[in-house]
Amino acid sequence: MNKILVSLLALAILAACVPATEQPVPPIPATPFLEPTATSTPMPAALWVSPVVPASLLEITRSWDIPLTSNSALATQKLDISIASRGSLWIYALVAPFPTLTDDVDSQSLIAAWTGNPSAPIAGHTILMAESTLGALTSLWGVPAEGILQILPAEQVLDSAWAKSAWAIIPFEEVQPKWKVIGVDGQSPIHKDFNSDAYPLKAYFELSSDSFALPASNRDPSKLATVVLTGVTALVRATAATMEMKGVTYPADLIGDWLREADVTHISNEVTFDKDCPPPRAGYRNFILCSDPKYMELLLDVGVDVVELTGDHLRDRGEAALLETLAIYKANDLPYYGGGTNAEEARQPVLMEVNGNKIAFMGCNGKRAEKYPKASATSPGPAVCDYKYFGKQISELNARGYQVIFTFQHEECYSAIPCYTHEDAFRTVADAGAVIVSGSQAHYPHMMEFRGDAFIHYGLGNLFFDQMTYILPDGEVIDETRREFYDRHVFYDGRYLGVELLTGMLEDYSRPRPMTEAERSAFLSDYFYFSGWIPLAPTAIPQPTVTLTPIALP
Repeated sequence: MNKILVSLLALAILAACVPATEQPVPPIPATPFLEPTATSTPMPAALWVSPVVPASLLEITRSWDIPLTSNSALATQKLDISIASRGSLWIYALVAPFPTLTDDVDSQSLIAAWTGNPSAPIAGHTILMAESTLGALTSLWGVPAEGILQILPAEQVLDSAWAKSAWAIIPFEEVQPKWKVIGVDGQSPIHKDFNSDAYPLKAYFELSSDSFALPASNRDPSKLATVVLTGVTALVRATAATMEMKGVTYPADLIGDWLREADVTHISNEVTFDKDCPPPRAGYRNFILCSDPKYMELLLDVGVDVVELTGDHLRDRGEAALLETLAIYKANDLPYYGGGTNAEEARQPVLMEVNGNKIAFMGCNGKRAEKYPKASATSPGPAVCDYKYFGKQISELNARGYQVIFTFQHEECYSAIPCYTHEDAFRTVADAGAVIVSGSQAHYPHMMEFRGDAFIHYGLGNLFFDQMTYILPDGEVIDETRREFYDRHVFYDGRYLGVELLTGMLEDYSRPRPMTEAERSAFLSDYFYFSGWIPLAPTAIPQPTVTLTPIALP
């Protein structure tokens, strides 16, 4: 009898000493006492979840009909990392504060920094993460070098990274707009062409039985949607003349793939198509603008999905030309917003559901009505900025699950700092619930800001327009009008994840190209500074003095 008690005591001590992350204890030779009998009570069902399991996966287990236990030895089922690369695939993201220049790193550099190699290209960056992420990566890469990591509660990682200019590794489901997702080995989980097989920041989690179903992954590509917003398109003057010489689709030769790749491509076409439009001529003195209807081929070539009609020049050729243009869009099944056949149509949103994401486009023209006529009850044109009406409309759309994108045609200024009523107007619709607010009017790119959960970009610059240079009132000639933003916005499972800034440089009065690495670094450094996010960049360009003329909001 004493031998049996000693055996039981030894077993109890062994079970109590098993750490949470330790592998299962090797089986102990059976004794007559441990053999099941007709009257023995079976061990109650219990689930043990490893500390390396991400919080969102742990949350899923709480809906299962099984109690949790903190003692793995008492568990009838276990959820843990799978070294065999099977089970539920969990994607992690390398992230940094949004105003970060680095776009991509190679995995060897990342792992070298993890192991403490001081010559690794990213060795100088502190990497923040939650404790569960540390456990998962340690299982894959080994124990990290001392001093490279800081472990924080998940809810503190973002603010700490911004305060310290640190990087972080987070589960994909924790990506949000104030993060910049940095690619690894050319793969980014916010890209549509993401290949998890070629991506190192991942782990598999496996349940020891098939009693409960785990999600296949925390990243389902069928739930991802991308929207590319662009700035000014006006197929006129030197741009149109170049198209006549080199082909209608020539302007899209070098950046067209960026636009075609998006699930939704937005174009703000500021002028009308007019069958009686005179042959184009280069020169800035022509301000009565129109396009040959055959130029519609360019918009179709880049895969445009929605057209913004808030532009200043929609009525340059009269109401008939504008109505003709609207008919062309309808004939090509292209929805439009921000303008229309009358005031009622002009302020109607375009509603889309893209891979399960509900997205609404809204917009208006905020310039003086006496200078730029708007749509009325009986005439076509751009929508008036009625903020009370649009605020109510945004709230109603939010209640229906729509993520609202609001775009403006507003007062123009040739500096990175927005002028006139930009801040009031843009922030008004952001505060009403728009998740993205973007300026389509700017020929000179403007700064950005976060306002609560919304991203505001006050002006993207030109897309297809001929401004290789611009002459300021004091006679100074500038060429910053050549620099262009195209904002690729990412949605996932009904949630806005954030924006990736694509950058281009206008050439040949018509055709933008992707910026070189040096051009992009200088451009982003300037605008992260102008946006108040980083100290003065060495390349920052002096800004012309802007005279602000307040305008009361309607």
